[in-house]
Amino acid sequence: KEIENGTLLIQGNKILDLDSNIEIPENAIIQDLNGDYIYPAFIDLYTKYGLAEIQKKNYSKNPQYKSKKDGAYHWNQAIHPEIIAANDIKNDTKKAKEFRDLGFGTVLSHQQDGIVRGTGALILLSEEKEHKNILLKNASAHYSFRKGSSKQKYPTSLMGSIALLRQTYLDVDWYNQGVEEINYSYESFIWQQDLPQIFEINNAFDISRVLKIADEFEKDYIIKGNGDEYRQLEIINETRFSFILPLNFPKSYDVSDPEEAENFILEQLKHWETAPYNPTILSNNNIEFAFTSFGIKNKKDFLKNLRKSIEKGLSKTKALAALTTTPSSFIKAEKLIGSLEKGKIANFIITSEDIFEKGVIYENWIAGKQYIVTKKQKFDPRGFYTLNSDEYNNELVSIKGERNNPKAFIYLFDSVALNTSLNNNEISISTNDGSYRSVGLFNNGF
Repeated sequence: KEIENGTLLIQGNKILDLDSNIEIPENAIIQDLNGDYIYPAFIDLYTKYGLAEIQKKNYSKNPQYKSKKDGAYHWNQAIHPEIIAANDIKNDTKKAKEFRDLGFGTVLSHQQDGIVRGTGALILLSEEKEHKNILLKNASAHYSFRKGSSKQKYPTSLMGSIALLRQTYLDVDWYNQGVEEINYSYESFIWQQDLPQIFEINNAFDISRVLKIADEFEKDYIIKGNGDEYRQLEIINETRFSFILPLNFPKSYDVSDPEEAENFILEQLKHWETAPYNPTILSNNNIEFAFTSFGIKNKKDFLKNLRKSIEKGLSKTKALAALTTTPSSFIKAEKLIGSLEKGKIANFIITSEDIFEKGVIYENWIAGKQYIVTKKQKFDPRGFYTLNSDEYNNELVSIKGERNNPKAFIYLFDSVALNTSLNNNEISISTNDGSYRSVGLFNNGF
């Protein structure tokens, strides 16, 4: 639902009301956005936010065949459903700001290690204490074909990982029938089957492997993909799996050197060309998906790649859903977050214009608390002016570009933009060689 000229009313950490015509309570603090946009804050379902990096164990030339984990746990260290990520979450101020600057208000965090990984926690990205930021302690259960940090000899291959996971399901069925022993790993595995099941794959060809496990044990997985799902579209249409899609599109290859260019295979070039279309292809086939920032080295590329997907045909409505309502429904948190509705947590972003075009994020509100992302330029300096000086009187000055990042042109000097900086109502203009400098104060004109 889109509301024009609307009013959003919040109190504490909750939304009280929103509409284009609501009664504002007395003594309410009013913030007039003057045409800015408001969106629900985004949700990232695949992170390791707030968790310590897994320490790689020292190499040993002697093979390890048995688990070295003390206690009544699984015999293989790659199987550890007893891991509860929420128990180890610690606020990370730097990472939280990185996520907030991209528009995220909540993340799902789990320990990305092993084949059966335990549960993920749904976390608010506010600067409150951890006990206030954990929305759902056990929001999801996680799996992969990656052995992870375990130094046990087995498994040593993808086939072995699949066999170990299948054996775990079979062992749990046996354990559930009632045996005279305690196994904390199996007990955790059992109750986690009621949670959303998220399965990380290495590439699109793993989808058929996951499908066989899903069919054998009657499981419904949400697949964390790799961005190449278009390669297995026929199988995906059979599975009807839901997906968490990364937007880590490959960079363009340097083919300026003919000899170096021969090193690139057709498959690489085809993926470079097709990856930005991946969300559109899945959307056109009615496959549900959410987006994640995971896998993007430079986080600033997230919004750029998101906009590139829209340029390649993805609808803005579907893109917004993939960041808000869809991820919240995947983890059964739609009553808490994902949309701007009465009674939900006040997680929202304020942008200068359409976020899927050139919109700049000004503020990110999390649980009713304001976080400044980009300082808003209170006035719009763009327009036409004349210089007022003894040497260059009445020469034309044109200020164009974005409101928060304007560019000044003085055609007397050059046809390209001059160095321009804006600080509140003061604008500074100079040529590259420093031969001309000027300062203007904006007050209904210069």
